[in-house]
Amino acid sequence: MLTDNRRDISHGAPSPFCFGWTSPAIIIRGNNREPVFNAEEDYRFFLNKLADAAKKHQCDIHAYVLMTNHVHLLATPHKAESIAKMMQMLGRYYVQYYNYTYQRTGTLWEGRYKASLIDSEQYALLCYRYIELNSLRADMVKHPSEYPWSSYRSNALGQYDSLITPHSMYIALDQDEEQRQARYRDLFNGQIDEQNLVSIREATNKAWVLGSDYFKQKIEAQLNRRADKLTKGGDRKSDEFRQNKKFNRI
Repeated sequence: MLTDNRRDISHGAPSPFCFGWTSPAIIIRGNNREPVFNAEEDYRFFLNKLADAAKKHQCDIHAYVLMTNHVHLLATPHKAESIAKMMQMLGRYYVQYYNYTYQRTGTLWEGRYKASLIDSEQYALLCYRYIELNSLRADMVKHPSEYPWSSYRSNALGQYDSLITPHSMYIALDQDEEQRQARYRDLFNGQIDEQNLVSIREATNKAWVLGSDYFKQKIEAQLNRRADKLTKGGDRKSDEFRQNKKFNRI
């Protein structure tokens, strides 16, 4: 039983997560979009085990939100296998806890977690906002500060959260801690535009790379696989089209 549960979320995208210049945005969903949190104790247990797993497997957690039936994380690994091992450990402990607490058996997660490599310089703070605004987009609260199961209060208000390690792009907002938090709060004065929302959703849900064309080309060259969806059109008889088709099957 535990082997199946571990397999559910422990094998996301291949492991390019040792690249020092990127941090993956991670999403895990409940099976059939069913709830994975029912009580405060569930959220607290998950966060405690996430902290344990992140520390043991050397992952920095920058932002998170625990929704009723899914979880978003922004993290930076320090080893190639850090993300997979962190998610494996977290899944094992939480599924054991959840099944015991609610007298159930079987899988809890909807297959494997999905992790999208992001161009940190361009998208790190945008992903912060996307993650911490989840509860607002779901009409659960009027302001992200009202939602207790996210990193917003830590990043924007300075509330201590032992789970959080600031990302370098967050630290770059200002040298002074209070001014940094104020600048961070200012980022939430406007909505994320629709184009960026769609880009982040597609990237996180399909484990695509989130970044510029140049960034995607670098990832493709290192991983030898597609970093984004196929573009439509093209001359199917051309050598270039056939070569691209061959490459995109990898």
